[in-house]
Amino acid sequence: MSIKDKVEAALYEVIDPELNINIMDLGLVYDISVESKNVSIRMTLTTPGCPLHATIVTGVKTAIEKVNEVENVEVDLVWTPAWSPANMSDYARVQLMHR
Repeated sequence: MSIKDKVEAALYEVIDPELNINIMDLGLVYDISVESKNVSIRMTLTTPGCPLHATIVTGVKTAIEKVNEVENVEVDLVWTPAWSPANMSDYARVQLMHR
């Protein structure tokens, strides 16, 4: 399994605390870049004013740092393109419908 695959798998463990769905199925992660042992994540949040942004970013860093081959993690929060429900996986849509 490549480092990128391991990082992606780790990100499925990061849960948005308000929606209780992982950030990958929510479609919050736009790009995962791996260069040697350095990982860069380009992601967004459901809203720019998300009160839990620090919690989510810390969760992302913590999850990725557990991947043995990774030494450095950078998380870049972006607001363009804006997140929309269309970014969500079918799994996330089903989870939200059953609330």
